[in-house]
Amino acid sequence: MFIVVLGSVLALMHLLVWKRMVKDTTRAGKTRRLLSLLLGALMILLIGTLIVPRVLDVREPGWLAWPGYLWFGLLAYLFLALLILEPVRLALRRWTRSAPRPPAEPTPAAPAVDRRMFLARTGAVAVGVAAAGVTTVGAATALGPPDLLRVPVRLPRLDPAFDGFRIAVVSDIHLGPLLGRRHTERIVRMINEAEPDLVAVVGDLVDGTVQELGAAAEPLQDLVARDGAFFVTGNHEYFVDDTAEWIRELERFGLDVLRNENTRIRRGGAAFDLAGVNDVAGETRSDPPDFDRALAGVSPDGPTILLAHQPIQVDEAATRGVDLQLSGHTHGGQMWPFHYLVSMAQPSLAGLSQVRDTQLYVSRGAGFWGPPVRVGAPPDISVLSLQSGA
Repeated sequence: MFIVVLGSVLALMHLLVWKRMVKDTTRAGKTRRLLSLLLGALMILLIGTLIVPRVLDVREPGWLAWPGYLWFGLLAYLFLALLILEPVRLALRRWTRSAPRPPAEPTPAAPAVDRRMFLARTGAVAVGVAAAGVTTVGAATALGPPDLLRVPVRLPRLDPAFDGFRIAVVSDIHLGPLLGRRHTERIVRMINEAEPDLVAVVGDLVDGTVQELGAAAEPLQDLVARDGAFFVTGNHEYFVDDTAEWIRELERFGLDVLRNENTRIRRGGAAFDLAGVNDVAGETRSDPPDFDRALAGVSPDGPTILLAHQPIQVDEAATRGVDLQLSGHTHGGQMWPFHYLVSMAQPSLAGLSQVRDTQLYVSRGAGFWGPPVRVGAPPDISVLSLQSGA
C-alpha cells in the first residue's frame, strides 16, 4: 500500500510538471517528445531510487542515489512553485481570453495562441529558475558543515558543581549512500573542538548494515569527552535487519548504548542521572521503549536527563518527572514548507521548549534523509551548557 501511494503521488507530481513545463510550452513535435522522454526517465530514476532497493532488499548505490535524490528535491520545489503560480496562470489566461484582438491578419486565433505560449514559457522559466535556485542553496546547506549551537539550559535541581557542564547533542547523522566516513569525521572533529564533558548521540545514525557502513561510523571511536559518549536508537536503527549488530559495533567504538536504562554522572559528591529509551519504532522489533526500566532507580533529589530520539516521547517523560529530554528526529523540518507537516506530528521542530515541568531540546540533526537538501533548517550540532538554579 505504501508503494502504491508513493508511486501515485510521484506520478501526479511528474504529470503536473509535464503539463505546465512541457506540453504547455511546446507544440506537438520532436521537442515535446524529447522533453517528455527526459521527464519520464527522471520519474523512473526516482522510483528506482526510492522503491527498488527496498523491494529487492539491496543497497542503494551512490551512482543511483545521488541523481535520484537530487531530482527528488528539485521535483518537490518545481511542484510547489507550479502550485503557487497556478492562480496567476489562471488569471492571465482569463485576461488573454478577454483581451481585444488585433485585426485578423490572416487568422484571428494566432495572436492569442502566441500570447498563451509566451506566458506559459515565461512561467516555466520562472518556475525552473526559482526551483533550481532553492534546491542549489538547499544542497549547499545540507552538504556543508553543521552549525555549532551553544545553548544555555537552566535546571533548577542541578547541583552547582555541574555549572557549565557541557553536553554535545548530535542526532540524525544518517550515514548511507550519500553520507559516509568524511561526514562522520567532520562531526567528530567539531564535537571534540567544542570540548564537551559528555556526548549524546540521539538516534538515526545509519541507513544500512554494519557490513555496508561500519567503516563510515568508525570515526565515532575518536570522540573525546570526560564523562563518555552515549547513544540511543532512532527509528532508522530498526529499518536494518540486525539492530543488535549495530549496538555491538557502537559499543566496540566506545559508545555507551542506553537501551531503556540509566547511569549516574558524578562530580565529587554531586550527581545527576542520564537515562535513555529506545525509539518507538522498536515496537516493530520487540524492542520497544520502556520508561519503567529506563528510569528505574533514578534519584528523586537530583535532575534526570533523558535521551529519546523522538520529541513525541516527551509526554511520557513529563509524566515521570524528567527534567530535560534531548531529542532529534525532526530535522527541523529539513525542507520548507514541509516544516508544517512535521509540526503536526511532533511537539517541537527544533530548539528548547517546555512541556509541563520538563524541558525539551530538539536538534535539527547533522545529516539529512532523502534529498540532500535543507531549506530553512540548517544542520546542527548543539552544545548545551547546564546551569543550576531557577
